[in-house]
Amino acid sequence: MGGKGNHILMVILIGGMLFGFCLWSLLKAPDRESLTERRQLSAFPEMTKEAVLSGRFMNDFENYALDQFPLRDSFRSVKAMVSRYGMGQKDNNGVYLQDGYLAKLDYPLNEQSVSYAARRFAYLYDRYLAGKNMKIYLSVVPDKGYFLAEAGGYPAMDYRALFHSLQAQMPYAEYIDLLPYLELSDYYRTDSHWRQEKIIPAAEYLAGRMGASGLRDIQIVSLDCPFYGVYYGQMALTPEPDQIFYADSPTLRACSVYDYETGSWLPVYDLEKGTERDPYQLFLSGSRPLLTLENPNAKTKRELILFRDSFGSAIAPLLAESYQKITLVDIRYVSPEILDKWICFQDQDILFLYSASVLNDSVTIK
Repeated sequence: MGGKGNHILMVILIGGMLFGFCLWSLLKAPDRESLTERRQLSAFPEMTKEAVLSGRFMNDFENYALDQFPLRDSFRSVKAMVSRYGMGQKDNNGVYLQDGYLAKLDYPLNEQSVSYAARRFAYLYDRYLAGKNMKIYLSVVPDKGYFLAEAGGYPAMDYRALFHSLQAQMPYAEYIDLLPYLELSDYYRTDSHWRQEKIIPAAEYLAGRMGASGLRDIQIVSLDCPFYGVYYGQMALTPEPDQIFYADSPTLRACSVYDYETGSWLPVYDLEKGTERDPYQLFLSGSRPLLTLENPNAKTKRELILFRDSFGSAIAPLLAESYQKITLVDIRYVSPEILDKWICFQDQDILFLYSASVLNDSVTIK
């Protein structure tokens, strides 16, 4: 009887816990967003006859219940710790921890994706650049897996094959190899991006190869708030947060940034965004389809067109010293077919600067 009584008691306790958590989730005010996952959480679905009969209401309610479950982040962390330290699982949600850095599994090399990106770049060349007096450059930014994966025994794409494949498919561009000027510490520990204050030597080398000069009289400024990068929430562990620094200078303080999407002028560094959900948006206000960074004190009338992804937001200010105007184009958000509505392609330097992770998953490129 004692054994049967213990079983009954266990069932009652478990049932009570489940009922209590269910009641808690229904009574508590729903959270609007998850700061750790950097996304909006599901709201309670609208109950209509059509939604109920089609089954959509129950599907939406299930998403709502999962998003609004009490102590959700705590349970996610417990699950991640059990998986890593109890079961020996080396990654969680495709993110792994190695040498104090969080990184994403990104393998194998997707040759079709690289070729698709190269075809879209070739379209830009054929439509706007071919036969004109322009110097065209190409550079690829490796992700952290280049420095971490092999040492930790994790699978990774063949980065060298990616670099060579893209170069072979873009013979019209001079390749600038940034690898000798990059190392693991140049990246945030909890985020995918590189640290602006650490890539100054790489930016100087890049500028020099294009016949320009790097930023002068630099002062490194820090933000007084922690930076929880994109991998922090995906891993669901609690490593120490990063801190964001940015490079300031008299040149950059005189610069202005125009956003073609909103028709407004922006600061080079949006300090308010540095305290929001994604502090990396401090740099040129984050991902924007089309921007111009204008330097009224440039000693030349040179212009640069930078085809880029989000890594370009941090490095573009470091290239501003020698250029009167830098136009940043992100063809993930604007169609290449209509760029001549805003840009007159003539006599500029051209730089294609993309991260390996975007090239290996280039479906977002238009």
